[in-house]
Amino acid sequence: MFTSLKKVMARNEPTGFAVGIVVGLAAFYLIQAVVDGLIAPLIAVFIGEPHFELNSFTINTSEFRYGAVIQAGMTVVLALAVAAAVLIVCQRRYDSARATVADVRPCPECTRKISVAAKRCPYCTAVVH
Repeated sequence: MFTSLKKVMARNEPTGFAVGIVVGLAAFYLIQAVVDGLIAPLIAVFIGEPHFELNSFTINTSEFRYGAVIQAGMTVVLALAVAAAVLIVCQRRYDSARATVADVRPCPECTRKISVAAKRCPYCTAVVH
């Protein structure tokens, strides 16, 4: 399943974009579950409240739920960190794949990119060594 998803994403089509959105949303909900089920209860243990998201304060009968805001902030920060890590890994793999395929150098005369094995520039016809 993952290899077929990878092939769809590699074709750079709208379908790959849609698959990326679905995978991103799934990852976001997984991270949200980790924050809600693991991280927030650990913080609640140190604060002394049983439910971290219910922490609040009241001013003139208006309730401000700072616990829910902090919990949502943790979810967003972790989701962005995971997304950045995945993008960095994908970009490095893409760059390394392109580097092995593209064996080019600049022409000494016209500075256009030519093959390393070329004896003559196909653009300006200069002899290259």
